[in-house]
Amino acid sequence: MKKVRTAAFIPLRQGSKSIPLKNIKEIAGKPLAFWTIESALRCSSIDKVFVSTDSDVIAEVIRGIKNEKLSVIGRSGETATDTASTESALIEFAEKYPEYEHIVLIQATSPLLEAEDLDSAIESFNKGAYDSFLSVVRQKRFIWGNDKGRLHSVNYNYLKRPRRQEFDGFLVENGAFYIMTRSGLLEHTNRLFGKVGAYEMAEETYFELDEESDWVVIEKLLIKRKKRKIDGVLNKIKMVVFDVDGVFTDGGVYVDENGNEQVKFSRIDGKGIELLRERGFYIAVISAEDSDIVRRRMEKLNIPEVHLGIKDKLKCLNKLVEKYTLQTTEVCFCGDDVQDIISMKAMGLSICPSNAVAEVKEISSYISEKTGGDGFVREVCDLLLSKRKIKNSEGK
Repeated sequence: MKKVRTAAFIPLRQGSKSIPLKNIKEIAGKPLAFWTIESALRCSSIDKVFVSTDSDVIAEVIRGIKNEKLSVIGRSGETATDTASTESALIEFAEKYPEYEHIVLIQATSPLLEAEDLDSAIESFNKGAYDSFLSVVRQKRFIWGNDKGRLHSVNYNYLKRPRRQEFDGFLVENGAFYIMTRSGLLEHTNRLFGKVGAYEMAEETYFELDEESDWVVIEKLLIKRKKRKIDGVLNKIKMVVFDVDGVFTDGGVYVDENGNEQVKFSRIDGKGIELLRERGFYIAVISAEDSDIVRRRMEKLNIPEVHLGIKDKLKCLNKLVEKYTLQTTEVCFCGDDVQDIISMKAMGLSICPSNAVAEVKEISSYISEKTGGDGFVREVCDLLLSKRKIKNSEGK
């Protein structure tokens, strides 16, 4: 049986009245559109992910995601105006790429979308022989209509108000995604047609990013979700290893009139390191730079393993793992630039600051809310300490 080819289509329009360039504005450590794009890329049921945009600026940012499955394509001016429908962009895409029989429209304003949601929905879409499909959430709210000033209840009898646990509620489009056959889209010129099915997502995905107030709510939900995902890994960590530039510092170098170099460290990081030691964590620093300033700072922080001028960080890291009789799954590596990627991938947990380069963010287990040199190290310490309540018996 011939496999049906499925494409994800993610439209990113330049114009946005409420939040300028919101599709690439950073939220919870990465540009907004990255959240849905990465979910689509992880979805095994999607063969190709197309990001359509009328903006060179947006296109350049999206191309920062290095993945063969991703393609950034142009969008005609007619389909990108304030009054143009999303359907017009969808139809334009469908006419240009006839090899994809099924199309998944994904909206970047729903960053809480997960790859698992897409895989499950596409499976249901295929099994049920649906023509089109949409994502929904269940809401248990009592709705009222207003007919020329006369109020009336829509979805319940107010004389017999049901208890919440007895109320099935109703399904609401959350705008995360829509699935459709290409042929049906071209015939009906609408994303929904024929036999329509629905995939029910978690209640928190009700929120879409349209206004600034939505941004605050969704960012908190994204951060909470990121922390929840690494909870199981945090419990296993016994050693934390830090890079220096862009991690302990902001990555800048300050030069005075006499040519003397200075770097900035955050004082609050020191207390975090102290608490890590007290709770039994092994702590190390590995940096490609060899600086007396850094050496003195690490001595003041009483970090026992300080390795500077190291070109092969992974080799040094593996020696530490062997020295302390650890497994790589018990080590957390914190870095911010491309030279750290190989070490971050090799360890059980990898964390980067919010201003790390895009390639590092893409492979990190967790992206901090803080930037390097401005509380990042302290956030890492607090995150690890949240899962280590009692000092172990050996004081390690």
